[in-house]
Amino acid sequence: MMLKSFPLIAVLFLSACSSFNPTTWLTAHRMDVQQGNYVTEDAVSRVKTGMTRPQVKFLLGTPLLADIFHDNRWDYAYRIERQGKATEEKRLTVYFDKDVVSRIEGQAFPALRPTLDNTNPNAGQR
Repeated sequence: MMLKSFPLIAVLFLSACSSFNPTTWLTAHRMDVQQGNYVTEDAVSRVKTGMTRPQVKFLLGTPLLADIFHDNRWDYAYRIERQGKATEEKRLTVYFDKDVVSRIEGQAFPALRPTLDNTNPNAGQR
């Protein structure tokens, strides 16, 4: 009887394990913490000098930091903390002169990949 139920017990035990990493067995689960604006390179490439503040806000979103003492700049900051990985930070600053973009400094995340595989003509079809 015990020998017949062993495969069933083994399958149930192994299916309950979401991760087989012994170093994480005794640690508490930590959620990913994301803060700020996730700005990609393709969004930044659309921002050109001479654009107005509303145009920039449309492309990049509302800035995380808009300092009243430095009204000529918007700061887009992003930080993510993941369990077991190094903290990742990016900061992008858009400078304005007379309410139009004069320059952009900083880093953005790589452009997002398309969801469909362009090499497969049947990708995305049902």
